[in-house]
Amino acid sequence: MSRLTRKDIVQAGIASLQTALFTGTIAPLYYCFAAISYHEAMHWKKVDTKTVQCMLCPNQCMLSNGDKGLCKARQCINGTLYSLVYGNIAACHIDPIEKKPLYHFMPGNEALSVATAGCNFSCKFCQNWQLSQSHPHELDSKSITPVQLVNNALNKKTPIIAFTYNEPTIQYEYIYDTAVQAKKKHVACVIISNGYCNKNASDLLYPMLDAIKIDFKAYSQKFYSEICGGNLQPVLNNIVLAKKKKVWIELVNLLIPTLNDNPNDITAMAKFIKSHVGDTTPLHFTRFYPIYQLKNIPPTPVSTLERCKEIAVSEGLKYVYIGNVPGHPANNTYCHTCGKLVIERSGFYTTSNKLKSGHCPHCNTRIPGIWTS
Repeated sequence: MSRLTRKDIVQAGIASLQTALFTGTIAPLYYCFAAISYHEAMHWKKVDTKTVQCMLCPNQCMLSNGDKGLCKARQCINGTLYSLVYGNIAACHIDPIEKKPLYHFMPGNEALSVATAGCNFSCKFCQNWQLSQSHPHELDSKSITPVQLVNNALNKKTPIIAFTYNEPTIQYEYIYDTAVQAKKKHVACVIISNGYCNKNASDLLYPMLDAIKIDFKAYSQKFYSEICGGNLQPVLNNIVLAKKKKVWIELVNLLIPTLNDNPNDITAMAKFIKSHVGDTTPLHFTRFYPIYQLKNIPPTPVSTLERCKEIAVSEGLKYVYIGNVPGHPANNTYCHTCGKLVIERSGFYTTSNKLKSGHCPHCNTRIPGIWTS
């Protein structure tokens, strides 16, 4: 006889409780399980008495009773869609905002960074796969209400809350409620996202946020479908929408040798950014290191990063960075008018910020960004 693991026991217990809990045959003892809770979701529609369709992201999962979405964080129970990760914080750290990376948003400040389980992508190169590819019941988590999270940020003197590590979209309800509370206390909220969200959901959430960093995985549908398990167009739509909603936006392209470093795709990406969100939108090319399911691919050559930066600059982008290469001069910010150094960084930290009220101290050009809280 095979031995039951803790995971088997928890799964069996949750499965047996669900029917009883939601048919009212026992009291809600499931609150004793720290690994999972239920919060009615937003953005879904009823198909029939026991089937729903999640409308949060472009996956638009059709779910029957007991089914979970591809994100592993939303479940249909008796014709109602529930979030399984509302306030279930599986990771909480204080990071410099530059680590996200957000270079033109409140530099030198720290962010209270939180994550749950799950993701609506399945990227083969995910550096946080232990979180993003796990089910909520598989991770130790702590229940933190939106009010508690905002108070934690205030107590720790971190003026920013960052939803990061896994995909924030899947904890949509919690982020929205937290942003409402954060605005009351003048705490900034940012998401570090793949940009894979349906328009109705983005329309409602984006105005509540102070900044968005979107991972622009590639300018290639083939890459999105084969490597990420998604589609390019919704990401393009959300990049444009964030700009329209006047949310500060920065874009990151993790360059993976042979997969998304084609010069033609880089050119197309730069053209899209310039024409749709503006030539001063920061674009970060970051270095890939072997991880998760792509351990057979070597690290990105620095020369590739530099070549892609040159392409983007030649297409007219004014703030193009190179990341994950310690000490590289393209990790710093230079005025797009006079070319002088205005912000210097070492690793994930700002070491020198020469801006004067958001302007270059040498030629008085306004440097686009949000420089104070």
